[in-house]
Amino acid sequence: MSLATIDLVILAIYAVAIFALAQWVSRDKGGEKKDSTDYFLASRSLPWWAIGASLIAANISAEQIIGMSGSGYVIGLAIASYEWMAALTLLIVGKFFLPIFLRNEIVTMPQFLQQRYGPSIRNVMAVFWLVLYVFVNITSILWLGSLAITAVTGVDQTAALIGLAVFGLAYQLWGGLKAVALTDAVQVVLLVAGGLIIAWITLGQIGGGDVLAGGTRLMTEFPEKFDMILSRDSPHYASLPGLSVLIGGMWIMNLSYWGFNQYIIQRALAAKSLDEAQKGVAFAAYLKLLMPLIVVLPGLAALVLAPDLDRPDAAYPTMMALLPVGLKGLVFAALVAAIIATLGSLVNSISTIFTLDLYAKVRKNMPQTHLVLVGRLAAVAAMVIGGMVAQPLLGNFDQAFQFIQDFTGFFTPAIVVIFILGLFWSRASEAGALTAAIGGVALSGVMWWLDREGIFTLPFMNRVGLVFLVALAAAVIVSLMSPPKAGTMQIKLDGVSYRTSMAFNIAGAGVIAFLIAVYALWW
Repeated sequence: MSLATIDLVILAIYAVAIFALAQWVSRDKGGEKKDSTDYFLASRSLPWWAIGASLIAANISAEQIIGMSGSGYVIGLAIASYEWMAALTLLIVGKFFLPIFLRNEIVTMPQFLQQRYGPSIRNVMAVFWLVLYVFVNITSILWLGSLAITAVTGVDQTAALIGLAVFGLAYQLWGGLKAVALTDAVQVVLLVAGGLIIAWITLGQIGGGDVLAGGTRLMTEFPEKFDMILSRDSPHYASLPGLSVLIGGMWIMNLSYWGFNQYIIQRALAAKSLDEAQKGVAFAAYLKLLMPLIVVLPGLAALVLAPDLDRPDAAYPTMMALLPVGLKGLVFAALVAAIIATLGSLVNSISTIFTLDLYAKVRKNMPQTHLVLVGRLAAVAAMVIGGMVAQPLLGNFDQAFQFIQDFTGFFTPAIVVIFILGLFWSRASEAGALTAAIGGVALSGVMWWLDREGIFTLPFMNRVGLVFLVALAAAVIVSLMSPPKAGTMQIKLDGVSYRTSMAFNIAGAGVIAFLIAVYALWW
């Protein structure tokens, strides 16, 4: 596949426009210099539409678009559970987690852990998240994003990787979170438009010009690809183990990702008010309901339009190749926008955690402008390191997904235990939290090794659920044996209300009704 001159012009216009917009929306006004609140939390002034759009832009990147299209080609619509169940998770985060976070003016997730448990767990988790974001998230996005660009354009992958790193860093380096969040609204419009264009054109080709006929043909010719809950005899049961999608380990992964993940939750923490934050996550929930059309449908369409693919992950680039000149450039710009938006969110969160949770604790009482400078230097260092280690860590596409899944799966159950108990059980102690953290990682490692050696096999999602239950029990027992010390609980719960607006409640009912409908239709 190659891009025509007009496609390249469209891509260039996107790059220049998004860079210029980022600098304009985050400019210093009236000669004032940015302080840490401006840079890391967008002055706590984000409106709901920016929060919702930025949540999705931070989430959707090359691994979702390319990888989930490939999974749609192999597994079918069932892979959309990751998107649709996330919509309900966002509503839970908005109703039960954000009231506590915003009441206590939380800036980072490690800060919450210190105020709830003590300094030790804050330092441990701050270092953990920095390692995760640099050596897993940034590396995977740069590597898989450059692979996608190479597959579409034929550009040398190293050049593509460097280009993504430089642009992803440069467009948000000066403005911080405000540059990221306010431009994400444009990025998401481009992402959704590009995805819907592919959906419309591919379904039209399948249906002989009739989009609805194209969808009907897919469901008629490949009914097995429209089973949302896979049975045990499915060859893909290990990836999506039946009811665990609805009542098991997927909840643990979703709560960790959407509720306690700094580079996701940071834009909600920057809201101008709790009501605005809740409207933002409700908006994001509806965008998540739309996402399978963008990230799964191209893979399903490839079942008819490209039935003999060498690799499932070639489904999305192959469907892009079917687009006419001009539209191809627009959709490619949408793919690049998804990668750039996620990179920008990641490096901003890395700079936030490094500066506020580690550096500012060692170098106390430093000027605000100095902290902003340190944040920018941390962002540069993170991107340089991520780019340098991407190829050694993620040598091929298949290992990249396994690497991400295995590494994050070691920590996800313990993270959820620590935060859920910290939010809703006053007896939880630092000793119990550290027990959950250490024990959860150790048990995950043992079960991973047993599975790898064929001694005891368990689907990944079920392993996450089991480790969560064991870590939860261990944390409760240790907390009862070693209760929290006086004065360690600094989280304020007075004034916290879980009542939500009528608009939020109606939005929640709509999400639930949609989920009931799609799972009933394609059970």
